[in-house]
Amino acid sequence: MSKKLRRITCIDDDDDILRVAQLCLEHMGGYDVTCFDSPREALERVVCERPDFILLDVMMPEMDGLRTLDCLRAQVKLYEVPIAFMSARVRPEEIADYQARGANGVIAKPFDPARLSEQVSTIWSDFHIDRA
Repeated sequence: MSKKLRRITCIDDDDDILRVAQLCLEHMGGYDVTCFDSPREALERVVCERPDFILLDVMMPEMDGLRTLDCLRAQVKLYEVPIAFMSARVRPEEIADYQARGANGVIAKPFDPARLSEQVSTIWSDFHIDRA
């Protein structure tokens, strides 16, 4: 049996997206959410946060999501943490590229705030079914 999803880390350079995601995930999903608007800060602190799940923007000016994903996956303590991208770039070939690079799911932007918790839960469940 997999552990329960409790802690989510969100990484996005858009403060409005972070606020909406945090509000939805905390109030609709009951999750404990930590947000970072800087991928570099997230990389410095995310291991200490011990997330169960990471939501990551693809297009960020400081460091793009694919590079951030590579850095997250290189950390042994995060290797088994599911990571999903949030992106407006969701053509089939882009999704295939994200998954080939190690993403466990993709949530299209703009996302539906009423469905965000459900989408995260589905990616979480699929991740653990694939590992069983």
